[in-house]
Amino acid sequence: MPHTVAVAGASGYAGGELLRLLAAHPEFEVTTVTANQNAGQPLIALQPQLRSLAHLTLVETTPEALAGHDVVFTALPHGKSGALTAQLPDDVLVVDCGADHRLTDEAAWERFYGSEFYGAWAYGLPELLLAETGGRQRDRLDGARRIAAPGCNVTAVTLALAPAVRAGLVDATDLVSVLAVGPSGAGKALAPHLLASELMGSASAYGVGGTHRHVPEIQQNLVVAGAERVSISFTPVLVPMSRGILATSTATLSPGVSEHDVRTAYEQAYAAEPFVHVLPAGQFPRTADTVGANTALIGLAVDADADRLVVVSAIDNLAKGTAGAAVQSANIALGIPETTGLTVNGVAP
Repeated sequence: MPHTVAVAGASGYAGGELLRLLAAHPEFEVTTVTANQNAGQPLIALQPQLRSLAHLTLVETTPEALAGHDVVFTALPHGKSGALTAQLPDDVLVVDCGADHRLTDEAAWERFYGSEFYGAWAYGLPELLLAETGGRQRDRLDGARRIAAPGCNVTAVTLALAPAVRAGLVDATDLVSVLAVGPSGAGKALAPHLLASELMGSASAYGVGGTHRHVPEIQQNLVVAGAERVSISFTPVLVPMSRGILATSTATLSPGVSEHDVRTAYEQAYAAEPFVHVLPAGQFPRTADTVGANTALIGLAVDADADRLVVVSAIDNLAKGTAGAAVQSANIALGIPETTGLTVNGVAP
């Protein structure tokens, strides 16, 4: 029998991507979809691409609506899932695509989010390197019943830098990441700066100067990967593509590190990973090659004159960056083969 699934926040972009993946998953059956303002409407009125789920109607997001399912995915605004999921039974697998349970440091949560702190759950980035055990984060997801999916920008930067940090190839106190980001990462709510007339033919930075909420999550991950201390200058740039992240991350190389050392470390780190692919020397990824896929593509270079490592990573912010990571982590937690219901193939053109 398939696992019964409820998706909270099903009318948004992350909720829609979750449903797209779940609709094709052989081990999951979506039986309930919830929303707030859109409750009472047919799902297909808000997500017309989901033809196979046309029989579902959005209901109000309440603990009662979510109860009784084997798996609950929440795709709600930050600060909205903590109180809700606290009312669900402990034996239900809950995967939160928001930020409410990602951070382990309450002070960092207070500084960057400012709402009630609900505590950290098992972190849903299976490929994250664990310096403490020499394993991967997937080891901590097996059998978990509460999982926090990572931030989309965080995924792109963490996967780009963790192998170098873990191997001691770079100075983790001198990290810089600049990201080109599609506006779907900001959600579906109407906002003037996200209108097509504002986006087309333009690019604009946001969360500048260490103010973006993903900064402490990146720092947290890289400490887990082996850094004693992390200092990162992180700047996302909104660009006119509906989905995708292209992150260019650089770091000062440790003395004596060669390009061969770098490539060896990355290829060893990700050789067995089904969803993280290191490209051949001289090749760098495009966001277009990750659309719809649960794939992270990584290109490597050493800038010898600047004595810096350069890592270019590309993901689909809604797939590997959000919904794909959630489904991948749920698979692991339930003992389902990790790649079930997920693809490495993008959509082109």
